[in-house]
Amino acid sequence: MSKFTVVNHPLIAHKLSLMRQTETSTKDFRTLLEEISLLMGYEVTRDLPLKEITIQTPMCETKAFELSGRAIGVVPILRAGLGMVNGILTLVPNAKVGHIGLYRDPETHQPVEYYCKLPQDATERRLIVVDPMLATGGSAVAAIGFLKQRGCNDIKLMCLIAAPEGVKAVQKAHPDVDIYVASLDERLNEHAYIIPGLGDAGDRIFGTK
Repeated sequence: MSKFTVVNHPLIAHKLSLMRQTETSTKDFRTLLEEISLLMGYEVTRDLPLKEITIQTPMCETKAFELSGRAIGVVPILRAGLGMVNGILTLVPNAKVGHIGLYRDPETHQPVEYYCKLPQDATERRLIVVDPMLATGGSAVAAIGFLKQRGCNDIKLMCLIAAPEGVKAVQKAHPDVDIYVASLDERLNEHAYIIPGLGDAGDRIFGTK
């Protein structure tokens, strides 16, 4: 079973409380999401490997460390996932960005891919799939599946808020993918919205509510 982590940090809890509030403006919502994504990025990248190197300081030669192993790729699920990209890029400026677009077929109710553009070396990178809301888990399960079909095998999922139903769905479909969230909320309502949640993240990011 994959690792499930709620990233507990006072700054994340405070900023998430502001995001949940109805009166929070589009500008503030977008800024808060970017800030939380940066803070969560510390935990998602905690296990990146290091190698020892020798450097020259102004005082002497000394041992130090630099990142080794796979480079990072960020893959937002369109459209709301776009709001989390800049936070991670602030932390890891050399990361490359791919995009996955999905829609739900009105007859089969299954996610259908309508757009996918990945870095050419995506299979050699650790990919962080980002989407603010993990509700039913359908989009995340499908997006990760599409990445695996293209040969990607080092994948993590980072979401702002999750419902237990979504977490279970991803862990069942992709037990090798670790999940990171800022909050595990109570449940889904009859319309598959997360409760207490924060509404439609995409509408609140882009001002289309």
